[in-house]
Amino acid sequence: MPDLLKITGDETKLVVNTADGPVEIIRQKNEMQLITGVLQPIIPIPGINPAGELEVLAALADPEFLVVDMREPEWRLKATIPGSISIPFSEVTHRLDELGCSRAAKGWVCSSAKKVVAFCNGPACPQSPSAFHTMVGDGFPPERIYYYRGGMQDWLVLGLTTTAIPARQGNH
Repeated sequence: MPDLLKITGDETKLVVNTADGPVEIIRQKNEMQLITGVLQPIIPIPGINPAGELEVLAALADPEFLVVDMREPEWRLKATIPGSISIPFSEVTHRLDELGCSRAAKGWVCSSAKKVVAFCNGPACPQSPSAFHTMVGDGFPPERIYYYRGGMQDWLVLGLTTTAIPARQGNH
């Protein structure tokens, strides 16, 4: 029996009806996956913009954007997207000032929020979506968030250039 991975929730299989009869769709562990989490939606919160590799490349060249690696710093030591900055998902609530927000008496004011292209380890990685929920809950406008769901998994599979660098430390 192959190593089955979860597709959604606790589901490891889905049956679809086709013209040729029912087909069981499973998700198996393979050497291309960075992690084995549950598949994430393309738009984890209404208003967030999906982004692919071409949008990431355009954002890297656009000073109005920040490309943010939301993975824990040890992942950046292996490989990251050149030009990205590190704001781990677990730290984003304390580092919104780096994304254009300012501290207020009660929370954050994000009326000058930057456009952020965020990524983590790929379609089954919950780190970026977790950060988005925190960001939006703290007042960051979802329409300023661009989610590169493919993340490092797709970047690597496509053979795009990576760098292995320590995480840049923020002011916290």
